[in-house]
Amino acid sequence: MIIHERLNEAFHQLGLTQIPEILHNHSEAASKEDISYLEFLDKLLQDELAAKHSRFIKMKKRLSNLPFYKTLDQFDFDFQPSIDKRRINDLATLQFIEHRENLIFMGPPGVGKTHLAVALALEAIAKRYSVYFTTAHELVETLQAAYYNNTIKRKMKKYTKPDVLVIDEIGYRRMEDEAAHFFFQIISERYEKGAVILTSNKSYGAWGEIFGDTVLATAILDRLLHHSNTINIKGESYRIKEKKKAGFFERQTNSDENRKNDSLTEGITK
Repeated sequence: MIIHERLNEAFHQLGLTQIPEILHNHSEAASKEDISYLEFLDKLLQDELAAKHSRFIKMKKRLSNLPFYKTLDQFDFDFQPSIDKRRINDLATLQFIEHRENLIFMGPPGVGKTHLAVALALEAIAKRYSVYFTTAHELVETLQAAYYNNTIKRKMKKYTKPDVLVIDEIGYRRMEDEAAHFFFQIISERYEKGAVILTSNKSYGAWGEIFGDTVLATAILDRLLHHSNTINIKGESYRIKEKKKAGFFERQTNSDENRKNDSLTEGITK
């Protein structure tokens, strides 16, 4: 009993949380299978390391602000033949993060840009990179509020410090002058220091409209594209696909046809 108390106290002081839970079962198995002391110790430590890694990944996911957890295995490449699966798998090796390169997914709404961005972010977290996700709209609102509250420097660190910054939905809303310049500062500070994963529904030629300044847009693109990969996605929206599978458009067509027939009937009656 005294030995168990001493062991538990040692586990507590060393910050070992998994070993106390598995010690009894491993001790019995070691006794029955005649496992050496080194093998027994190795099994205990490997389980402790695995549990510690799992807790680390869980914490990093929570801090990443990801909107959902979808992996590359869940992406339907057959539905989007314009995407080169081998190229995406190559990006999943995360060499682009190691080289501080940027990754831009471009295409119309609903084609899987955010899914791919999140999936690669999850791969990065699994390899112990720090990740932070934000939409362009959220980023703009946060920085504008920080500017007026004189906390802009502290807030900027949230976007410049992580190994990987994911900015989703560039192009859905035009940025005001202050916000556009803050965005430029973020891209400039991350230039050749950290990777950016970005999604946009606008071609690069339209970015002048997004930032309200062609010169500023050119400066942003100059830094973004110097070390970058652009993935253009052409295809149908997944959301429309799901609605078609559910028969939404068929029901809508029938409803429109019924309204048309009702209108004609009413006209004849009158």
